[in-house]
Amino acid sequence: MQDTPDLLQRLLAAGFDFVILGGVAAVVHGSAYNTDDLDVAAVFTADNMARLLAALRPLHPRNAARPDLGELDVSPEQLARHRNLYLVTDSGRLDVLGEVPPIASVAELDSAAEKVDFLGATCKVIALDHLITIKESVGRPKDLLVVAELKAIRDRLRNPPRPPSGGDSGA
Repeated sequence: MQDTPDLLQRLLAAGFDFVILGGVAAVVHGSAYNTDDLDVAAVFTADNMARLLAALRPLHPRNAARPDLGELDVSPEQLARHRNLYLVTDSGRLDVLGEVPPIASVAELDSAAEKVDFLGATCKVIALDHLITIKESVGRPKDLLVVAELKAIRDRLRNPPRPPSGGDSGA
């Protein structure tokens, strides 16, 4: 069962530095589509990976592709050599991405991220335009449905409806 609030709360409490991506970010931006995992972008440094491990250890993280290998038993330095991590935990699926094509870098995502309040803390969520770009580049049918919705949301934000003009000025 996916418990995204628990995953996010643990990542935040551990001081893990990340930007929320994917379906959770789409929902934050107003999408009605549900998601069954948590995707985040992060810089893969030993320090940041140590915070990730601290957050996830109580949740018995396992490699999503090879859960049969058992609980993740690696050092932060080993994790820092990865590009991406695809994990299953007791609180659900977590994908940690160090590369998010076609965006140039996680630093670029981070600098443009929007800050939102969640669970009593400030989270960074991918900017709407970056999210649209990434989902378009993935090109899966489910992503393209979300892209259409996100573009409509973006258009509504950029061009809010005007109140009807009436002949009565109230005078």
